[in-house]
Amino acid sequence: MPLPMRRLVLALLAVLLAGPALVPAGPALAGTRIKDIATLKGVRDNQLFGYGLVTGLQGTGDTLRNAQFTEQSLQSLLDRLGINVRDARLRTRNIAAVMVTADLPPYTGTGSRIDVTVTSMGDATSLRGGTLLMTPLTGGDGLVYAAAQGPLAVSGFNVQGQAEQLTQGVPTAGRIPNGALIEREVPGTFRELPELVFELKNPDFKTATLVADAINAWSMARFRRRIASPRDQRSVVVLRGRDATQTRLVAEIGDLTVQPDIPAKVVVDQRTGTVVIGRNVQISTVAVTHGNLTVRVTETPEVAQPAPFSRGETVVVPRTEVAAREEQGKLAIVGGSDLQTLVRGLNSVGLKPTDIIAILQAVKTAGALQAELVVQ
Repeated sequence: MPLPMRRLVLALLAVLLAGPALVPAGPALAGTRIKDIATLKGVRDNQLFGYGLVTGLQGTGDTLRNAQFTEQSLQSLLDRLGINVRDARLRTRNIAAVMVTADLPPYTGTGSRIDVTVTSMGDATSLRGGTLLMTPLTGGDGLVYAAAQGPLAVSGFNVQGQAEQLTQGVPTAGRIPNGALIEREVPGTFRELPELVFELKNPDFKTATLVADAINAWSMARFRRRIASPRDQRSVVVLRGRDATQTRLVAEIGDLTVQPDIPAKVVVDQRTGTVVIGRNVQISTVAVTHGNLTVRVTETPEVAQPAPFSRGETVVVPRTEVAAREEQGKLAIVGGSDLQTLVRGLNSVGLKPTDIIAILQAVKTAGALQAELVVQ
């Protein structure tokens, strides 16, 4: 056999013998960024709220006689403008009393703008076309941090005639994009944080350990030292060093990926028939059968007429039909160590969502469901 042909045969044999090892593995589970599963302690939003008036409505505002606070607010506003209407009987329907709410992002400087949400307080039917007058927004400490003003963007509408009414969405609520101007900064800066603590949104001891391990693996390659340690099931403490600025350190740590561990949990909603099964849920091997019994009762009363010239009376004779039907149930073996085996076993029985909820509750009572069952 020529030498080139012999090399080709040997190469083919090597490929055939090593075939299973050369098959590429399936795609691994994608990791989740730390910034998506944890937040930095001390970096949080602050809620603001205020009371104001919306003007310019097309006859869809508050009825001043029914919403007295709207009339009092309008009188106070006009008094500050030098107009005395205390003895006048106001009849306008173009104004509405509203509550204004907003979230103040962390470390927002003076002069920045944020979005606000405006909702009606009185009996106004729609805020479409209205403009919010200047409204101070206060925090939980009673201090004014922003002032909101501007035209409303309302997605819902309400059209009413003499015999029919059409409503879509919520016409008594709207938003003002960039409608609030920041007037006061929240005390404290990012550099003044006493320590860097990442708090998990879903506390778990294993996930906290995985996050600390991922940060330490990155820090060993970057700084040649470990900088993270899990404090408890919720928080991971990171040491601040001189090798990188605090902002860059948090940014690079947030892009690290981990595979968070989730507890074994089954959530069922009996009202909508929704069943959510976690990835780590296991069911010990059990035999399950489920059948429905349907009983139908039909009332068909009949009228009995007396014979002619018998001086009898016409009476109603009751007639009841009762029928019972029981569907055939399938006996199936359900059990498995992973989610696919569990779902395949439940599907083999051919159940509806309400039946699956009933079976999961029964399996939990039997002690075969190795997970937490949450019924909403």
